[in-house]
Amino acid sequence: MNKRRFHLNTFLITGGAGFFGSILKQALLADGNFCVSVDIEPDDFTHENFIAVQGDIRDKNLLAKIFSEHKFDAIFHCAALLAHEVKDKDELWSSNVDGTKTIVEFAIKHSCKKLIFVSSNCLWGESFDYPVTEDEPPAPIEIYGKSKYECEKILLSNADKLHSIIFRSPTIIDEGRLGLLSLLFEFMDDDKKIPLVGNGNNRYQFIYAKDMVNAMKAALNHDATEIFNIGSDNVKSFNEVYEYVIKNAGSKSKLLHFPKAPMVFLMKLCYLLKLSPLGPYQYKMISASFVFDTTKIKKLLGFKPTLTNEEMLFKSYMYYKKNREEIQSRTNVSAHKKGAKPGIIRLLKWFM
Repeated sequence: MNKRRFHLNTFLITGGAGFFGSILKQALLADGNFCVSVDIEPDDFTHENFIAVQGDIRDKNLLAKIFSEHKFDAIFHCAALLAHEVKDKDELWSSNVDGTKTIVEFAIKHSCKKLIFVSSNCLWGESFDYPVTEDEPPAPIEIYGKSKYECEKILLSNADKLHSIIFRSPTIIDEGRLGLLSLLFEFMDDDKKIPLVGNGNNRYQFIYAKDMVNAMKAALNHDATEIFNIGSDNVKSFNEVYEYVIKNAGSKSKLLHFPKAPMVFLMKLCYLLKLSPLGPYQYKMISASFVFDTTKIKKLLGFKPTLTNEEMLFKSYMYYKKNREEIQSRTNVSAHKKGAKPGIIRLLKWFM
């Protein structure tokens, strides 16, 4: 397994076969680093300075073997199960939380001094009419957000043994980002009306994947345990973002607004009846506003986002449009590399 050659650093990436992990590892390899990825999904990516290990981050025998063969300069902890991806919520909690405990245990045991963790804006489930700072107390409403918050607590409690950089991240978007976004893209590509809950004036921040990568690389030089919010600048309303994509993609779709209260009730009912992939976070936040204050990361890490919400969503949609047929045939890939199962949303499409 050990293929170490001359390189800048050696990194462990959890979730390296996933959408963001794939972008991250290619950027790190392009800089001359050596990377080892651990992912429960198979990874057919090849590079002379890259090793892909298929396995579970809770598997201590597997991690013992990996850590005995490599001396890691830092760990990029990106692996996580998503709420709409699994039916067994206990498995989600175990994978995300127990997996993080195991990674931290081995990092400390083998004297790895730096861990960079992808947390989430799902630490909250309410609308904010002001930019959310790092001092805002988390209040997650569903299991994914709760698991991310618990992971943060694990990292913070080990700050004397391991420097952890925690990025509280909104949805990471770039070419190839699918998952729940594929439901929107399918409507748009078929020139269907795009359903919006509420008036569409709410603002919800994204982050461009390559901007996230640059922030993570900058964090390698920050020798402290720290929480950073990250996100795009100049966040426009959903009306403006969708209209930009529709116009620039040449779609004939129109926006169709539905009253908030009855739609949220129906979404909740469909979720409880297991008819929809949209869970508590989605139906509570679908008409909400949420934007991170990114003052801290700009000051301490020199972070500067390069793309706006509408620009990155357009890139993601055009990838879907170009590769739609191939995307529909994908199996054995991570949740964000394939389309989410639409459930009853497929029925809604017929009326649009």
